[in-house]
Parts: sequence; structure tokens; C-alpha cells
Amino acid sequence: MLRIEKLVTRYGSIEALHGISLSIGANEMVALIGANGAGKTTLLNSISGTLSTSGRIEFEGKDIQQMKAAHIAKMGVLQVPEGRHVFPGLTVEENLLVGTVASKGMRLKPGNNSEDMEMVFAIFPRLKERRKQLAWSMSGGEQQMLAIGRALMGKPKLLMLDEPSMGLAPIVIEELFEKIVEINKAGVPILMVEQNARLALKVSDRAYILERGIITAEGKSGDLLHDPKVHEAYLGKTVVRVKNKENVGKEDE
Repeated sequence: MLRIEKLVTRYGSIEALHGISLSIGANEMVALIGANGAGKTTLLNSISGTLSTSGRIEFEGKDIQQMKAAHIAKMGVLQVPEGRHVFPGLTVEENLLVGTVASKGMRLKPGNNSEDMEMVFAIFPRLKERRKQLAWSMSGGEQQMLAIGRALMGKPKLLMLDEPSMGLAPIVIEELFEKIVEINKAGVPILMVEQNARLALKVSDRAYILERGIITAEGKSGDLLHDPKVHEAYLGKTVVRVKNKENVGKEDE
């Protein structure tokens, strides 16, 4: 699905990523964890085509490293940025319609996208309840749902999430991440940057640890979750109870 080899990204003369290599398979959820400043967001932006890079970024067998960001988005590589960045003066419905630009062009009439919008409403019923509400008046959790829903309107073949839990209360994070797992189980591969390492490792299949622009560890998330070095460096005491991929949709015993 996605393969990156020896990726180098610079901000002017400063090298931020130093030869990154990673891969994401079909239907996988892959977590990218690391401290602030490690280069996680830089990596997502590099994949999206918004930064100048060298190396190889291959998506569905095609080299996209030199492609423009708009073309990469049309191929189905869509990113939900850190901080959500919804359009505050637009309604929920209007924000969702903006998400169709990547896949359909400027067809922003609701009737042309009703099936896709109903799909998003099925995942996030709260958005349907607030479809005429202006985005600025929504809670942080609702805005994050809206940002993810907007990306889903673009029919992603790879969904990249940048810090989806940022600034949210634990009970909201629990609900949001169960929806993220549900989206992944429906067949959408996900690459997720997440500061809450414990949560990221619980819901993902595999993970990479990024330190100062270099991948220092990788493996199955369950193995990394119980690795003493990873535990000491990244796993805090806060626990959010989120069902893993295998248990979503099942009743708690």
C-alpha cells in the first residue's frame, strides 16, 4: 500500500528526517510514536507532498515523491491535520462537502454527495444531529469527528491522523478511538501519529518509534507495548479504555 525508503526531509539547511524507511499494508493501522519534535508531523506532511523531500515514497506501486500535494490527495492519500483545522464559519454539512474536493472536484452541492454524507453520519451520528450547526460552536471532540468525517468524504485509500486525541477529555477520546478502529476495520488503512503511546499501541497493528528524525524501533504493537525500554520512555500512567480492533462491536464480558 505505502512504502517509504530512505526519506530525507529538510527545512532549508536543517535536515529533519534522516533516511526514514517504513511500510503500511492493506487494512493495517500503523502508529507512529515519539516525543515532541521527533519529526512525526514532518513525516505525514512529507507523504502528503507539502514538503520538499528526497528518497522514495511509493503508494500502490507508484512513486509519488515528486507529485504535487493535490494530486496525492486525489490518489486517496488524505491527512487529518493536528489541531483539526475545520472551517469555523461553515456548517457541519458544508465542512463535509469541502472534503469531496479531493475526489470529485468542486461539486459542493449536497445532493451530489448524499450517499457519502450518510456514510459519515452513520459513523458519527452526532454530526448528523448538528449538520446545520457552525463548526466554531462545536466542542473539541465534535470538531475532531468533523475533521475525520471531512477526510472520509474524500474516499481515502490511506487515512493519516495527526494527534487525534490532542486536547480531548478521556471519555471523548474513548469514543473517538473506537470510531477510528471501526473505520480501519471497514477497510481503510490508517497511519496515526499519537502522543498517547499506550493508546496508539493498543489500537494499532504495528508501530514505529521516531526519535530525532530517525526510526529507532519498530514491530508489532503488542510487543512494543510490553517492551521495557518503550514502557519506560513513552508509556505514561493515564489509561483510556478503548476496545482493540478484535473487540469493536462486541459486548463487554
